Amino acid sequence: MAAPAFSSWFRCADGCDFRAELTEVVYECPRCGGLLEVEHDRAALATRSAAEWKALFDGRFKLGAWPYGSGVWGKKEWVYPGIADANVVSMFEGGSPLLRIDRYARELGLDDVWLKECGVTHTGSFKDLGMTVLVSAVKEMRARGAAVRAVACASTGDTSAALSAYCAAAGIPSVVLLPRGKISTAQLVQPISNGALVLELDTDFDGCMQVVKQLSRTKDIYLANSMNSLRIEGQKTASIEIAQQLGWTSPDWIVIPGGNLGNASAVGKGFLLMKELGVVDRLPRLVVAQAEHANPLWRATTGAGVKPTAAVEVAPLAARKTLASAIQIGAPVSARRALRALEALDGVVEQASEQELADAAARADRAGMFTCPHTGVALAALEKLAARGVVKRGERVVVISTAHGLKFSDFKVGYHDQTLPGIRAGLRNPAVQLPATLGAVQDAIAGRFGRG
Repeated sequence: MAAPAFSSWFRCADGCDFRAELTEVVYECPRCGGLLEVEHDRAALATRSAAEWKALFDGRFKLGAWPYGSGVWGKKEWVYPGIADANVVSMFEGGSPLLRIDRYARELGLDDVWLKECGVTHTGSFKDLGMTVLVSAVKEMRARGAAVRAVACASTGDTSAALSAYCAAAGIPSVVLLPRGKISTAQLVQPISNGALVLELDTDFDGCMQVVKQLSRTKDIYLANSMNSLRIEGQKTASIEIAQQLGWTSPDWIVIPGGNLGNASAVGKGFLLMKELGVVDRLPRLVVAQAEHANPLWRATTGAGVKPTAAVEVAPLAARKTLASAIQIGAPVSARRALRALEALDGVVEQASEQELADAAARADRAGMFTCPHTGVALAALEKLAARGVVKRGERVVVISTAHGLKFSDFKVGYHDQTLPGIRAGLRNPAVQLPATLGAVQDAIAGRFGRG
């Protein structure tokens, strides 16, 4: 019996009957203006049993022949089955650690909390999961004769790093639009080092997004932001990987920081596909966590006393400066997608103040983590939900850490030096400066731990 032919295509996410090939340069439905999503031939996927899918993915996980050892391309049939292996641009992304953080959980009155470290990847953030798919698709398009000159994105840092690295590996020019003075030095230097054309604009992320959308109206400049649903296909593999690392089971809760909200929708898409194919037997509940200074989704739902559903309208706002700079977004392009995921996964939206996110990051660090400020937003949301009894002891929680803490060393140093504006660093642990004598060192040890 011949193996089934797996296929995928773009379709309108808002219900129009528009359909396009994945090699077409298209981001929105030309009929209704809604965003697109990648659809798969579910009937073909269902010809394999859940046990066969699990065995296939387990056999490839971090072990398979290139590119199938990638955490993304090991699930190629569920991501982009029609792409030629020769056009896959992979940095062996995915396969990131899922850590059980018991000490931190106990401080919250919980007993089963895990951290999915998506920042332990090539460019240091979860954006690699989506960018490998998008840049591979562009390489496939160019191989078929498409005149794509360059790939462009607006970014608050992590997207630009991922785009520039994958484009550099593929030999494809990249253009990055950044809000001047609003990202960390570590984030700025990544696209510069990878040879991207880096343009710092005198605006915020939302302003950069407006410019890049205008720039990509011609088919020779390809749009790489998360409104491009190819990104979502790669990012959804984080959900599949979490289930895989938990023995093909779903946690009770998934908590994720939300800015442009593509990643929130990706989490839902991954779990819904696994549930449909019988790979997991139930869905987790989803928590989307926003910074209080950039909280349009929270205002439209929790802040308004409204349950998150696809019918909710998310009004754009002017995002204020936040320590969680990568999610300082007031007009999220994937808001409708995220609302669909929240509705399907019985989700909630929570927010975190600057003080709450800084303290949550520091609390997790003291339990052995090294979290970025955006993960601090997710952790603060979990702390608040646990304190209110929404998340309960005995429930399994996975918090998705979106970037590596080393990208935000200024945030870490500022907390412990007590120089972050408006933040009272109650968990600060400054270095102690001493003369180079045994007695001084012994006194410092005794002062912290007592005499032996």
